[in-house]
Amino acid sequence: MKFSNQPSIIFKDKEILLLEDDLLLGKRISAFLEKSGAEITHCKSLKEARRVLTDLSFDAALFDLNLPDGDSLELLREGIVPQNTSTVLMTGEGGIRSAVEAIQLGASDYLSKPFDLDELAYIFARADNRRKNVRLNQHNREKEKKKTDDLFFKGAFAKDLEKLKKILDADQRLEANLPPLLIDGPTGSGKSTYARWIHSHGPRSENSFVEVNCSAIPENLIESELFGHEKGAFTDAKNARIGLFEAADHGTLFLDEIASLSLAAQAKVLLAIENGIIRRVGGTKEIKVNIRIIAAANQDLRQMIQSREFREDLFHRLDLLRINIPELKTRGPDILLLANHFLTSLSKKYRVTVPKISKSSEAYIIRHQWTGNTRELIHDLERALVMAEKGKDLELSNEPLGEQKNNAFLSENDWLNPSFVFPTDGFNLEKEMLRLIEHAISQVNGNISEAARLLGVPRDYIRYRLQKKGG
Repeated sequence: MKFSNQPSIIFKDKEILLLEDDLLLGKRISAFLEKSGAEITHCKSLKEARRVLTDLSFDAALFDLNLPDGDSLELLREGIVPQNTSTVLMTGEGGIRSAVEAIQLGASDYLSKPFDLDELAYIFARADNRRKNVRLNQHNREKEKKKTDDLFFKGAFAKDLEKLKKILDADQRLEANLPPLLIDGPTGSGKSTYARWIHSHGPRSENSFVEVNCSAIPENLIESELFGHEKGAFTDAKNARIGLFEAADHGTLFLDEIASLSLAAQAKVLLAIENGIIRRVGGTKEIKVNIRIIAAANQDLRQMIQSREFREDLFHRLDLLRINIPELKTRGPDILLLANHFLTSLSKKYRVTVPKISKSSEAYIIRHQWTGNTRELIHDLERALVMAEKGKDLELSNEPLGEQKNNAFLSENDWLNPSFVFPTDGFNLEKEMLRLIEHAISQVNGNISEAARLLGVPRDYIRYRLQKKGG
């Protein structure tokens, strides 16, 4: 196996520890690596390697398994090889078990002897990429945790933190086999943010947080997305692919808008949660998964159970732990505290001095209905900040934005106005039904499922009307 032009790139200026007592092989490896631009420290025993590792740091290490004074796995067991050193183990025939242990102890990879020296470039490139990915994932986790650490939990919002901490305390005691969590609340209230807070502060924070918007996945693809599929399982399945349940293994799977799943999909999700076993579409193999399920709903699931739109057994399986996020308008004057918190973050984003909110806008923030909840509040603040005049107080609007939207939708002669009188020349019902649908969609920021709930019609009815318009 040849890897042309790679050694000089992979090994240039790298400091590598070579632990090998075979003088001939050691010289060959050293000459190859030095020719590729690396600096080599060659040790022939564990004792010598321990001394060197105490005094020096290395980008990578290449260890032979068997040495005169023991096996090199001792160095990994003792924890004296730094985590950021990419370590590769060289094993002889039948050394697979040792190689597996080496990986478990933190080694990046292994090589079975004899091997082509050019293969070192490939192995170390793979190990280096793995090391960088580990660091990148760590950075992303820290960044995500920092976001959740900045959540606002003062005033009326302090009760939310109390609930989150109680769940977190239970999670820390259990460590494994964490129970499902159900978060319910209106659209835009921060359900996904709370889910991320639970994950990033819990015992599974080092593993994946996989978020799925169930309403955004077409019905015919939901099973494949969640559970994966085998090659040839359906027309477009040209390759096998793991599902999101597998991707979240040992981490957290967040099922947002779970109420939008069909009853058939709900049954499969229930089975996967209860048994911890999935089967890919088109496959027969049972795959074990260990995941923490967090589900979110913006509808009353109990009411949906009554109307046979949601499975009662799935609800009770998810409803072991629950957090309810109330509508923003119920938070009272503390909404103003939240607004100032968001304004501080937005000002950092746009690199401007944090402005003071005007008195009229403070009154508006407190009395406004906030049908879009925190999402609407953030958007209104951001819009006002971008359009603000330098040096002046921040003005959201003298007239509530919700009323502006309604006034843009309602004219003096609009049929929604209580004083409206039907025109003598006729009324276009089809046109006005479409206007109602568009208004509902606008009110919930484009969420078709939520718009259907507001209008009391099936989701397919709205899609049919919109398609008819487009046609």
